[in-house]
Amino acid sequence: MVPLTAAELPQAALHLVLSFVGRGESWLPAAVLGLEPGHNAYVGAAGEWLGGYIPEPCRVHPFGLGRTKDGKSLLCIDEAAALVPEGAAGEAFFGADGKLAPAVQERFDLLGRMEAGRRRATAACAVLARHALIQPWPLVIKTTSGERPVNGLFRIDEPALNKLPAQALLELRDCGALLMAYCQLLSMQNLHSLGRLVGGRAERDPSAPGLHAGGELDLEFLNRGGTLNLSGL
Repeated sequence: MVPLTAAELPQAALHLVLSFVGRGESWLPAAVLGLEPGHNAYVGAAGEWLGGYIPEPCRVHPFGLGRTKDGKSLLCIDEAAALVPEGAAGEAFFGADGKLAPAVQERFDLLGRMEAGRRRATAACAVLARHALIQPWPLVIKTTSGERPVNGLFRIDEPALNKLPAQALLELRDCGALLMAYCQLLSMQNLHSLGRLVGGRAERDPSAPGLHAGGELDLEFLNRGGTLNLSGL
């Protein structure tokens, strides 16, 4: 899973499965990239991205944003990342004028926008949680060893959302939480695509955990409520 910012949710919802993840007392929206820890179903055998949208944290890697003791932004880099090979030639971080190179400045700016977007997303999630709209998401996969639940996923409680009074809906709308709720509900339809990717990975690499050949995601829970029903449109 990878956390998402508020601004990227509408586009991410068209291609990825969105969930909520708890961080201490707060919540964040996140993209579900696989069904096993450490295995990204959206990365192909040659390292290519298989999804229609690349989350911002993946685009900005291996850079990260830190803070100095006096609160100033600090550009950090993961030196252990494969994108930072030892002894390889690279581009300068700074120009002759002492300023960040354009490519580095672009990533630094993106990191700043991501931090602001996560603050907005956390605030919106807090409103969803206050109205008891975030619930555990029971997802089950069939593997070679039998059925197994996927733990740690949370979704919007659509029946509870539909019962909210008008004033609560206005509160959700004004802080961006209503858009976030519907993005998550719509994104659940992408489970079929995620299941195909996980199954394809298992067929390419038998040692990789996931679905066995001929296996499938158990999506019956989609028909038991808790998802957006568009059949009446």
